[in-house]
Amino acid sequence: MTHVAVGGRLHFGFGNLSLAHERLYGALGVALSGPETVVRAEPATGVDCAHPDAREYAERAVSLLGDPVEGADVVVEAALPRHVGLGSGTALALSTLAAVARAHDLDPQVRAHAPALGRGGRSGIGVAAFEDGGFVLDAGHPTARFTTDRPADGDWTVPAVAARHRIPEDWRFLLVLPDADPGRSDEREDESMRAAVERADPAVADRVAGVLTRRVLPAVAEGSAERFGGAVAEVGRLNGSWYADEQGGVYRPPVGGVVAALDDHPSIYGAGQSSWGPAVYGVTDSERADAARAAGEAALDAAGVDGDVLVVAGRNGGASLDV
Repeated sequence: MTHVAVGGRLHFGFGNLSLAHERLYGALGVALSGPETVVRAEPATGVDCAHPDAREYAERAVSLLGDPVEGADVVVEAALPRHVGLGSGTALALSTLAAVARAHDLDPQVRAHAPALGRGGRSGIGVAAFEDGGFVLDAGHPTARFTTDRPADGDWTVPAVAARHRIPEDWRFLLVLPDADPGRSDEREDESMRAAVERADPAVADRVAGVLTRRVLPAVAEGSAERFGGAVAEVGRLNGSWYADEQGGVYRPPVGGVVAALDDHPSIYGAGQSSWGPAVYGVTDSERADAARAAGEAALDAAGVDGDVLVVAGRNGGASLDV
């Protein structure tokens, strides 16, 4: 029997959505210590799994792994909330694949198999976080190959890791999860991304590149949570200008009000929306963690919505696999 556990991830945005530039996408994000997805698997002659999404991933995994894998009994012991911006789909897909593979003493080869599971098509952050954790900037895709329409599942390679840095031990990430409609996924996400790419201003990508090279990467390399928070928040605001027509503003409702409240609090170095939301992040540190948690609860109250508030550390290793 094999257990696989992996935390969520934050997705701060993309480096470029304009077809006028040589490379498309190029995501940045961090691996989180929690909340977690936990999947258990053991060998079987067929696939048995009560979780509908995990069952589909298990069936694909059995097919991908081939002989001598005949099947697996798969149990999802814990799962990230779906489509809130924490990478639930990739975490479940790769955890299921890894659990099935390791239950049969096989290397899961998550990067190679992720495309056939429908993962890593635009952003490589979830795959890279599963592999080794940390702060990750991926290389994106050649624009000529990966334009407005996403290729079919399996017909791409996961973006290479362009830069990875350890997350300092004293950094913390505030997670504010409003009770709101899930973020976009599947066909709806594809439609929104297609529209955003078709309209994307290339000048915004130039500004993002400046923030990445002159602010984000130096801040994480030097371990400054304060400068890192402000820099990734600026990347998020610039990305929001690409998505404004699709999500109703730089941030989707009710994220804008939550982010505005966090921006005004001294315990938060920078705040923004992870992926399509509604998850909101705030960058802080261990000394300010309690104040940051209180700020998150107050931000929900100010926005007039219920929700959950967590403060978690980063994760500097890959998913745990226990046999």
